[in-house]
Amino acid sequence: MVIKCKAAVAWEAGKPLSLEEVEVAPPKAHEVRIKIVATAVCHTDAYTLSGADPEGCFPVILGHEGAGIVESVGEGVTKVKPGDTVIPLYIPQCGECKFCKNPKTNLCQKIRITQGKGVMPDGTSRFTCKGKQIYHFMGTSTFSEYTVVADISVAKIDAAAPLDKVCLLGCGISTGYGAAVNTAKVEPGSTCAVFGLGGVGLAVIMGCKIAGASRIIGIDLNKDKYAKAKDFGATECISPQDFKKPIQEVLVEMTDGGVDYSFECIGNVGVMRAALEACHKGWGVSVIVGVAAAGQEISTRPFQLVTGRTWKGTAFGGWKSVDNVPKLVTDYMSKKIKVDEFVTHTLPFDKINEAFELMHTGKR
Repeated sequence: MVIKCKAAVAWEAGKPLSLEEVEVAPPKAHEVRIKIVATAVCHTDAYTLSGADPEGCFPVILGHEGAGIVESVGEGVTKVKPGDTVIPLYIPQCGECKFCKNPKTNLCQKIRITQGKGVMPDGTSRFTCKGKQIYHFMGTSTFSEYTVVADISVAKIDAAAPLDKVCLLGCGISTGYGAAVNTAKVEPGSTCAVFGLGGVGLAVIMGCKIAGASRIIGIDLNKDKYAKAKDFGATECISPQDFKKPIQEVLVEMTDGGVDYSFECIGNVGVMRAALEACHKGWGVSVIVGVAAAGQEISTRPFQLVTGRTWKGTAFGGWKSVDNVPKLVTDYMSKKIKVDEFVTHTLPFDKINEAFELMHTGKR
């Protein structure tokens, strides 16, 4: 049965989202139709909406941080059933490809090509509006009351979890937390620097603190973000605008030679360089978490790496998604990790454009 429901459609780049009635087709083989209960907005959605994303297709239903209830399943689906509580996953886990079989990565490639083209694995869309096909986004499209995802792109979670909170584990919190505990593998007693104190940066700080870091320095131009960063575990916060010299030099002086671990949570290639060069000679590790605009390149002097610094990147915090998202929900339910504290505003679905404006202003 086709479901008619509300969705926020991006008809074209650079224009606000438009609330429309859409038709959502039933799930085909190895697909799952989900009633989305809650979704969050992320800068990645805004980046695609802006028109800067080379993979951006229009018209499209954006959104990739959601949580909901399985409404129906297609043929051959065994891992979830109608009524299950789930989080859709923009990085799937098929368990069969060489990426899934390799413990060093979480980047399942099973449906990557079709997902990047805005369609389901069979090359078609499940969304129509006003007689037009609407593209999917990141394999999730959570800005719709109902969505269809591949069965490898869904994690079954604790039914008692509050969906308006755990939807954030679909991207931002998991990404930042995993960057610290999986990618960097922060050690007890270490010194860390976190560039960018938005949601992802706060999640990195939380991860560093849980890993036992003794000093966590937050760096951001917006001083309104410092109090929250300290609540999450930052020991001090600084702004590059308060210094005449480059921020990497400031950090090297503050930390007797540089930090053990640094994290770039903005997507600015200049800041990525500063984060690497703020690391300690011999063992410093810098992790790129932020996604830079298409075509941008990073640079530093090779000597930075020759003398023992390591430059790394992370996607979804290195978590193999199907296996770990349910565990992250359990960690939240047992109060091992914070989630509620990341939520600054809760709005009705029809105020989604207002949610984007709030995100851009950085208001807490």
